Amino acid sequence: MTAAGRRHSAVAWKAGFVLVLLAAWQLAAAGGRLGAVPTPVAVSVSLVQIFADGTVWSPLAITLGSWAVSFMLATVIGVLVGFALGMSRLAYRMSAPLLDFLRTIPALALVPLIVLMFGTGMESTVWLATFAAVWAVMLQTIYGVRDIDPVARDTFRSFRVQRIDSLARLTLPTAAPYIATGLRLAAAICLLLTLSVQIVIAAPGIGQQIVVTQLGGAIPQMYAYIVLSGLLGIGINALFVAAERSALRWHVSFRRVEQ
Repeated sequence: MTAAGRRHSAVAWKAGFVLVLLAAWQLAAAGGRLGAVPTPVAVSVSLVQIFADGTVWSPLAITLGSWAVSFMLATVIGVLVGFALGMSRLAYRMSAPLLDFLRTIPALALVPLIVLMFGTGMESTVWLATFAAVWAVMLQTIYGVRDIDPVARDTFRSFRVQRIDSLARLTLPTAAPYIATGLRLAAAICLLLTLSVQIVIAAPGIGQQIVVTQLGGAIPQMYAYIVLSGLLGIGINALFVAAERSALRWHVSFRRVEQ
């Protein structure tokens, strides 16, 4: 079977699995076995309704804006610091304990501190999401920079290749797959933390709408916003997977996948 055939088969199996889950959900919810959980039909109607009456556009724009800003900050900080630490063995050894300490702190544990500093607006959401996501980019960049083939590095040194050319022709191509993985992980983490913070501190966005609809008793609309959150995650991940496959088509791991 060709690569295209395998992909089509995988998509068909995934679609079939989702349809089976939806059918089971419909039967269980219609039979009252899930308590107050509405049927997928009711959730779908509410999802269409919030788009039709326009109530979703403002929280959706705020959520995507917070996600984009936090992702860009995590990318810039993670790549720059990751390259600096990856290219200096001494700097990496000195900073490793601090990195291990900071990356194990849950971002939501910093909510009281961040709210005191920035309030309950978009700034708090951005900084908490950035703090949670930057480690994925930074560590993957460090691993990529440190994974340079010693033979290739010694060859570049023996030919006295300039540092800028060595960075562009050896270090960056070696680290690129690692960085791409870090960016894909950071994109998902940023969205997850953005929604979580909006729920916890009632910051504007989709997360806040989930809380508001729950408190207002609009359960189908609450699930509609939850489903929308999941669809955003699927869309963002698919976008980054496609971009990674396109940008790294030259890499051996992606050539193997396409064969």
